[in-house]
Amino acid sequence: MTPFQNASVWIDAENAQDPNTEIYQTKTYPKELLYSNRMYDRLMDFYPNASEQVQIASKAQHICRWKIARESYPMDRVGYLKWREDLKKFHAKLTAEILEKAGYSQDFIDRVSFLIEKKLLKKDEETQLLEDVICLVFLEFYFDPFVHKHDREKMKNIILKTWNKMSEAGHQEALKINFSQTNLQLIKDALGL
Repeated sequence: MTPFQNASVWIDAENAQDPNTEIYQTKTYPKELLYSNRMYDRLMDFYPNASEQVQIASKAQHICRWKIARESYPMDRVGYLKWREDLKKFHAKLTAEILEKAGYSQDFIDRVSFLIEKKLLKKDEETQLLEDVICLVFLEFYFDPFVHKHDREKMKNIILKTWNKMSEAGHQEALKINFSQTNLQLIKDALGL
């Protein structure tokens, strides 16, 4: 097997240990394994020429996320931001260990860590590509449950924040997603379309 195949199998094996599950099309999946597959599939659909570094970063974006619980931080904005920052470092470190085992060079590993930590967003093309994919996966698979949990004004705010993280190509792709009429209208209202 190639280093990429080994790394993919090992990332999947880590994510397959997620005790949290999600049912999708009548099948039950470990939550982070499903998320990882969605990220990779969306990346390859949106940008098939993505570098190997971005491909791995997409699969490892949430690797073993359940190991650092949100509840272990203060339940306020500062606590949330600290949790997110620590998660990025945790994901990057765990992925780096897997890539080292797979035989990748330090430069390659550093680049994947850079991407997972989402450095230079809006300035680095590959970081931006990864962020677009994160937003597209959110909009396609995780947006609807949010709609049922939050009021309209909060949702408009979430939509705007998501939209502002994306590139123009990401915006075009997002508008191709098969939203319900209600959700599409909510997005259009939030964006003033």
